[in-house]
Amino acid sequence: MKEIAYSRAAVRTLARMPRNLADRIRGRIRAYADDPASQAGNVRRLRGPGRFLRLRVGDWRVVMRDADALEVLHVTTRGHAYRD
Repeated sequence: MKEIAYSRAAVRTLARMPRNLADRIRGRIRAYADDPASQAGNVRRLRGPGRFLRLRVGDWRVVMRDADALEVLHVTTRGHAYRD
């Protein structure tokens, strides 16, 4: 299992959403860290520099970077996920 590091913005977003939804998102992130193939249908590489990944959880998107540790950068709704 890879170590998971959450950004300050991601922690703040998860704290403000309903607990059951936040737990579901954290569970999907943990599942990807344990075995990336388990979330193969929900994870895609994003275009552009930075080698970011997008994890889809319902109408929510998790933008992350997979390096030595899994860095969770943003947790946001589908409509706002890809804006600068």
